[in-house]
Amino acid sequence: MAAGAPRIFVSHLSGVAVFDPNGDQVGRVRDLVAILRVGRRPPRLLGIVVEVAGRRLIFLPMTRVTGVESGQVITTGVVNLRRFEQRPTERLVLGELLDRRVTVVESGEEVTVLDVAIQQLPARRDWEIDKVFVRRGKGGALRRKGETLTVEWSAVTGFSLEEHGQGAENLLATFEQLRPADLANVLHHLSPKRRGEVAAALDDDRLADVMEELPDDDQVEILGKLKDERAADVLEAMDPDDAADLLSELPEEDKERLLTLMQPDDAADVRRLLSYEERTAGGLMTTEPIVLRPDATVADALARVRQQDLSPALAAQVYVCRPPDETPTGKYLGTVHFQRLLRDPPFTLVSSIVDADLPPLSPETPLPAVTAFLAAYNMVAAPVVDDSGSLLGAVTVDDVLDHLLPEDWREAEFHGAEGGTDG
Repeated sequence: MAAGAPRIFVSHLSGVAVFDPNGDQVGRVRDLVAILRVGRRPPRLLGIVVEVAGRRLIFLPMTRVTGVESGQVITTGVVNLRRFEQRPTERLVLGELLDRRVTVVESGEEVTVLDVAIQQLPARRDWEIDKVFVRRGKGGALRRKGETLTVEWSAVTGFSLEEHGQGAENLLATFEQLRPADLANVLHHLSPKRRGEVAAALDDDRLADVMEELPDDDQVEILGKLKDERAADVLEAMDPDDAADLLSELPEEDKERLLTLMQPDDAADVRRLLSYEERTAGGLMTTEPIVLRPDATVADALARVRQQDLSPALAAQVYVCRPPDETPTGKYLGTVHFQRLLRDPPFTLVSSIVDADLPPLSPETPLPAVTAFLAAYNMVAAPVVDDSGSLLGAVTVDDVLDHLLPEDWREAEFHGAEGGTDG
């Protein structure tokens, strides 16, 4: 939903149909899932509980929702059919937030929550509950019984977490604004028991981001404490190269069990990465670079580059290939750098501005040669192409640095960060 779009009251979404991009119905909305925050900050909407065939309830993350209207919900078409399980930090909006008695901050009077409104944040993919529709009870002489009004979320209390709680959800709310690397630092210094509690309470996407920043031992420990299906969900949410690195640390039996539980497409990407030697371009690459067809325009490329969940290194360039668009692609035609996209008119075809002189890497290219390539061409990412000319993925500078630094560099960084707060 674009900035400035109208708010949607959640009662209007109850029971509405959920469609994939082709117009086929996936199921119906049964509830929405939110995570509360410390104080009176608006809750973040995590996703939608959808009832599919057989009355099965599944979870649809908001990151896979492309449109929300009073009459329908449109998804990306990628739906995980595993049964929905509510986590400790999650609240069902229809089931738990409505019909509650809360207190108006200014007057101190108690009111009943009839509805709440959601809205997407400008220029971001996050959604929040920002308005509350309430009914007043008996009040002053000028207030008639049953009067209703809409107020800001911050205007009432009775929803949010206490400021000084000891549960995992309070800890998560306190550190919600931390970058994944900083939250990973927090987790690293917790006791194993506490670390497991916090990891269990994080949503899949947040836990995946944090796992990518943890030392290998912590990753393996946390993954081992999750139920197999949850572990598979988290692996799917991780970048394929990071998921492959983590799975390579597990015994073969555990690795194969988790791969079998993952969605077939996600598992196929990870299996492909696991087939390469670790310290080669194939073992380092991500299988999810920005791929565009020759008839795409500069405007199309810039729209893809602007996606919030892309790392700066992956957003630095796009790769032009013949269909299919998913890796391994059709014939790789060349790279278009972000700076070039800024210099050409929006209607320009990307095929007319490709850098076809930049030699791609083969998946067998060893780490020292990958490092030399990035340094020689002043690149932050490089295409990896097989013998048939298909794009397999891209190696980014952050993945190269991960393998150039000492194996315990994350441990050293965490201890340095911890010591820095004492001075």
